[in-house]
Amino acid sequence: MGGAKNVYASVKSYSKRGKLLKKADFQTLAESRDLDELMTRIKNTVYGDSVAEVEKPYTSQGIESALRSHLADTHYSIAKTSGNSGVLDAYYMKFIVSNLKSILKGKALGKSQEEIETHVNLHAEELIKQRDIVIKALVAKDLEEAVASLNSVHFGDEIAKAAALYNEKKNIQIFDTYFDKILIQHLAGAMKNYTDKDATKVVGMDIDFYNILSVIRGKFWGLQEEQIQDLIVSQTPTAKELLGRMISAATTRDAFNELSNTKYKSLVPQTEKELDAIAEFERAFEKAIYQTALRSFTKMFSFATIVGITKLTTFEVRNLAAIAFAVEQKIPTEVTMSKLILEEE
Repeated sequence: MGGAKNVYASVKSYSKRGKLLKKADFQTLAESRDLDELMTRIKNTVYGDSVAEVEKPYTSQGIESALRSHLADTHYSIAKTSGNSGVLDAYYMKFIVSNLKSILKGKALGKSQEEIETHVNLHAEELIKQRDIVIKALVAKDLEEAVASLNSVHFGDEIAKAAALYNEKKNIQIFDTYFDKILIQHLAGAMKNYTDKDATKVVGMDIDFYNILSVIRGKFWGLQEEQIQDLIVSQTPTAKELLGRMISAATTRDAFNELSNTKYKSLVPQTEKELDAIAEFERAFEKAIYQTALRSFTKMFSFATIVGITKLTTFEVRNLAAIAFAVEQKIPTEVTMSKLILEEE
């Protein structure tokens, strides 16, 4: 990445960092009595222009879609400013992967095209002229046809594996895991060209998060060792060894215990119930990723700040979407606030 572009993108990242919403802002939004009031309050934030086009009657889905378009614009602009960056391109792929996840999961559950469409936002694809891939899958008559429509894309093999494993296990989360694998493979491949230690720390945590969680979930789903092994994105020898021990562990709890001598030991859940333990671990790890992204702003003109703002804006939009859903469903404010990923006071 060019030095001058790096500097400009870093300055832009610092500027965006200063405009991120504070905990008090989220609290005010979460206290909205209904979606009309929430929209009025969002319009008083930096997201005012982003939601201006949302039509009444408001729905959390409509609000989330507008926010996702804003996020795509933000990430596209950051990537353009910093020149050609494989890492930022890999993070941008998340938009496409998210749409394909929604489509394939919808097809697997027998939902109609109209039902699936409400969860799909093609703005990110429009910016990079990649709509066709997603549209083909969307108009397919069923899961089999959707998978076949994707066999020519460079990650078609992984999608075919996901569909085959889903047909065997009937667990919808298998699509989440395999699509995340596609994303992480791109990220890991792109990171090979970077020497920025701070950036490596932020991105490395995403790769670790995916690998560790995939092993844990694989064990929980009762997958064979080789099936779990197939989910892993290649890592350093040390990480590979750790993941190998986790895969070979007798139970999910034993797999978690393998982390007790690693830098992630504080994230190991104490809950005995497997499903709760996985959810607790996932949340703790995401909070740790968020904190690492915040700390990436310690060094000016570092590529880490550009990766950091990409992560932080993603978390922010996710929080706003969660608030919209909670307000729509009349979920108490304190419950909503406890579920958000925020800066620790």
